[in-house]
Amino acid sequence: MQTSPAEFSPIYLEAIATLRGLLAEAHAAADPEPTAMSLATVAADGRVSSRIVLLKQLDDDGLQFFTNYESAKAGQLAAHAQAAIAFHWKTLRDQVQVRVEGRVEKLDAASSDAYFATRPRLSQIGAWASLQSQELPGREVFDARVDEFEQRFAGGEVPRPPHWGGYRLRPDLFEFWYGARFRLHDRQRYEAHAGVWSRRLLYP
Repeated sequence: MQTSPAEFSPIYLEAIATLRGLLAEAHAAADPEPTAMSLATVAADGRVSSRIVLLKQLDDDGLQFFTNYESAKAGQLAAHAQAAIAFHWKTLRDQVQVRVEGRVEKLDAASSDAYFATRPRLSQIGAWASLQSQELPGREVFDARVDEFEQRFAGGEVPRPPHWGGYRLRPDLFEFWYGARFRLHDRQRYEAHAGVWSRRLLYP
C-alpha cells in the first residue's frame, strides 16, 4: 500500500525537498549528467554490485529508475529488495554528495508504460533488442537484433517489452554531504527507525 502525502513525516518531506532542490541546482549548474546515480544492490549470495543508472522521477513516494527485469540488477533486487543510491555533483558548490537507502519495489505496469512511451524510438527498440547482462557473441549480433525489431515495429508504435519496466526506492535514510575546504565537511542524516524519522548531524 502506498503512503499518501498527508501521512509523510515533516522530517521526511524536508529530506525529499532538500534532494529536489539539489537536483535543480545541479541542472542549473550545467552538470553533464545531473540525474546520474550509483545504485548498489546485493545478490542472494551476499555479493555487492554497483552501477550508474539515471533517476527518472523524484516525488514524495521516492526515487524511480528503469531497467530490464531480466538484468543482473533486477535479479539481485528480486533476491534482496534493499538498495543504496549515491549522487555526486562535482560542479555544485564545493562538491555535494547525497546517499539514499531503502526498500525497492516494482512500479505498476501503467507507470512503466507511461514512461516507456516518452523514450526516443531507438531507445524503445533497444529495450527489445538487448538481452541485458547476458553474454553477447559479437556487436554484429546486437546490431542485427536492433534491425530485426525495427522491422517488426515499422510503421507503428513500439510497445513496452514485458521484461522492461520501473522500480521505486522508498527511502528510510538520506545523508547529505556538503564539501568544504580542508575536509571540514558538513554531513546531515535523515533516518527512520520503526517508522519514526529523525535528523542529526554527523562528524565529517
